[in-house]
Amino acid sequence: MDTNYLENNYLTLVGKVTGEKEFSHEIYGERFYIFKLGIPRLSGNHDMIPITISERLIGESTLEEGRKLLVKGQFRSYNSYENEKNRLILTVFAKDVIEIEEKVEEEENEMIKKDTITNEVVLIGYICKKPIYRQTPFGREISDILLAVNRAYNKSDYIPCIAWGRNARFCQNLEVGSQVKVIGRVQSRTYEKKYEDGTSQTRVAYEVSIGSLEVIEEKNEEKEEEIENQEAV
Repeated sequence: MDTNYLENNYLTLVGKVTGEKEFSHEIYGERFYIFKLGIPRLSGNHDMIPITISERLIGESTLEEGRKLLVKGQFRSYNSYENEKNRLILTVFAKDVIEIEEKVEEEENEMIKKDTITNEVVLIGYICKKPIYRQTPFGREISDILLAVNRAYNKSDYIPCIAWGRNARFCQNLEVGSQVKVIGRVQSRTYEKKYEDGTSQTRVAYEVSIGSLEVIEEKNEEKEEEIENQEAV
């Protein structure tokens, strides 16, 4: 079955370049870099999202500190082996980058603000671990979900997602293998990793905060039944 992987996994981010770019890797003579994009939240805080980008998409000043960018691409994962342990690394893979000039006229700036989504990701994938439902000390409902999203060449991205409120309550009953579509935003958060020797380390986690969720497995089953009925005629 043909799959449009761009439809399975796509996002739009608007933010400012934070810090210096770093060399990531090289494939067939094409160099890739990683940088952080600072994206404002309504609360006034910022999500610092890692972006992996090809040298062929950037100009001389594209990744200058403070440069405002519109990034379109996919949320991807890969495994990193550290101290004989496997760790899931998440990054945005940029497919297109547009520089937003801060000095354009006010009318153009207003058009950009209205027409541009600052942080949205759409994923279609499969529940690959039983969702973990819990409540915070303040009674807020949360479900942790790990979504497997198909990619080309028989690869998959494993994307941690978090649902809130009634979505969290609904997700706790989802079975492994269920196909869902989620729309949300990419967020970053810090946490303390504690070790057996009593020491701890501050780390940053990246995940999708779910705004809406739809189970689509039933639709696929209906389509298969329809095909079977047509073949039987």
